[in-house]
Amino acid sequence: MIHETGVSRRDLLKRLSMAGAAVFALPGFDRVLAFQRDVLQPAATPARVLSAADAATLAAVCARLIPADESGPGAAEAGAAVYIDRALGGWLASARDMYVAGLTTIDEAAQAKSGKRFADLAAAEQDAVLATIEQTPFFALVRAHTIQGTFCDPAYGGNANFVGWDLIGYPGLRLNVTAADQRMAAPAKPIRRSAYDYAMFAAGAH
Repeated sequence: MIHETGVSRRDLLKRLSMAGAAVFALPGFDRVLAFQRDVLQPAATPARVLSAADAATLAAVCARLIPADESGPGAAEAGAAVYIDRALGGWLASARDMYVAGLTTIDEAAQAKSGKRFADLAAAEQDAVLATIEQTPFFALVRAHTIQGTFCDPAYGGNANFVGWDLIGYPGLRLNVTAADQRMAAPAKPIRRSAYDYAMFAAGAH
């Protein structure tokens, strides 16, 4: 579905793979650390910010923005909607009203077009609904956050099982690079660890 600006899924993944380690970072690292400290609880899942209906709509929207295909899983499998929902209770709290209004607009458009909620439409029908809002600020916002949720550090609730990193060939955070790594003679062995598994990063959140 990422055709609204002429950027295909293939082009998106190519661009992100060129970004290297930057793909797991989020805008404003200080706010990221505050979110990790205030919202993420190791022993518990934060309460859902969106209603069940809005969360279902959001999940369906994310799934169409970066759909699974022959290249591999997409935003749904990565849990991008979970990332957004959790962030709305933290560093994205100021966007919560915009999300509720935007998701309501999408559902109303789906109801007017097909008499069904957006999440209950076929993929082609969902794309048609999204095409009607693709020039709006909300579409740009949810698209950006879907990308973040697909390729972020898993600590934030997205990139489940590191599927986003696998899609772009990002092997994970490295604290040192060996001579063999620098020669790039072979793909780097994936390191399946969150940045916050390292004490030097976790300490910054306290």
